[in-house]
Amino acid sequence: MSGELGMVGRAMIERQVSELEAELAEVTAERRELVARVSLLRPESLDPDMLDERARLNLNLAQQDELVVLRPGHRYSMN
Repeated sequence: MSGELGMVGRAMIERQVSELEAELAEVTAERRELVARVSLLRPESLDPDMLDERARLNLNLAQQDELVVLRPGHRYSMN
């Protein structure tokens, strides 16, 4: 009835199992999301124009001969 393998111990173990199952579900969902994002980086599914666009946007870069159109309502940093 009591002790690590008694009723109280069993309730504690069941609670730990529930917590670990919830954690496993979170980690599994995160892994699934990461796998999906990584699959977009594979050469057969990678769009070079989209990659160029995202890199320029994130790095805030443009070539000297390019025209940059600033849109109202967007925040820009001028480095």
